[in-house]
Amino acid sequence: MKHKAMFQTREGEGTVSCGLCGRRCVIPAGARGFCQVRHNIDGVLYSESWGRLIAASVDPVEKKPFYHVCPGSQSFSVATGGCNFRCGFCQNWRISQHRDGDGLLDVAEVSPAQTVEDALVAGCESISYTYTEPTIFFEWALETMTLARQRGLGNLWVSNGAMTAEARAELAPFLDAINIDLKAFRPKTYRDVCDGELEWVKESIADFAARGVWVELTTLLVPGMNDSDDELRTMAKWIAETLGPKAVWHLSRFHGDYKMADADATPLATMDRAAKIATDEGIAYVYAGNTPTRDAVTRCPGCGEAVIVRSGFALSANHLTGGACHSCSRGIEGVWKFGATV
Repeated sequence: MKHKAMFQTREGEGTVSCGLCGRRCVIPAGARGFCQVRHNIDGVLYSESWGRLIAASVDPVEKKPFYHVCPGSQSFSVATGGCNFRCGFCQNWRISQHRDGDGLLDVAEVSPAQTVEDALVAGCESISYTYTEPTIFFEWALETMTLARQRGLGNLWVSNGAMTAEARAELAPFLDAINIDLKAFRPKTYRDVCDGELEWVKESIADFAARGVWVELTTLLVPGMNDSDDELRTMAKWIAETLGPKAVWHLSRFHGDYKMADADATPLATMDRAAKIATDEGIAYVYAGNTPTRDAVTRCPGCGEAVIVRSGFALSANHLTGGACHSCSRGIEGVWKFGATV
């Protein structure tokens, strides 16, 4: 079944421009966009990934990662194949780097209604659009999110943040939280390593925050690519200025994969150095992820007490009282129940 794509404009002679992501592909008749899942058929753009789920599983919300969104809850995680970036260090490249004929779209469609029902039956509190880039299955995600909201489920995105202002405006009313990958803070790195633009991502981070969507950020620290003191400090300053006291920054440890399979893993000393820089620049909530030997603790910025303790993806303790520190009663920023953001 064909599903007409949103954000398309006829350009003449069968050509269509796509306004879904910052790339704004101009697609001739018979061709596909950069993401390979938006197809111009006789001058009309269609979403070929609609409902073609290659993943549907139950995850702890901490795995996304979201550390300030309903801790300890389960999220129904879904994805289709494809992406609008080409990150050389991608950890999910087998499903994100879709090419015609690889079979990722050769699966039966799953309807939004069925997905919402599956999430409820599984006892989940939310649906996460994740693993690959949810922007490229926008139409299906939006329909699913609308139904999920009606049934009391939260909607969470894990994204590269490269969608357009038009797409953000459609998405934000149904979105409870988004974790955006801030992959580096040099435009050249984005262009050379990800085939994308840093400005697209910065605009999305600022825009979603301004619209009242809960935003958490993740940076995969790749040795020699984005882990210098200068870059980390510049990035941290921008995050602190843009998100203010609500800033949550996950610093994730890199392990070699895809086109950078032979690269060294991020030293633990680098993780500690980056976390210190982030804290020194005023980011209240900083987490070193993908380091299973260390617990992730949320501390009250007011008194320093541990309010949430995690071991891996498991919740060890939650001392929040109505979204506030149990010791000094300071409000801890986050989404502690769906429908309410502190």
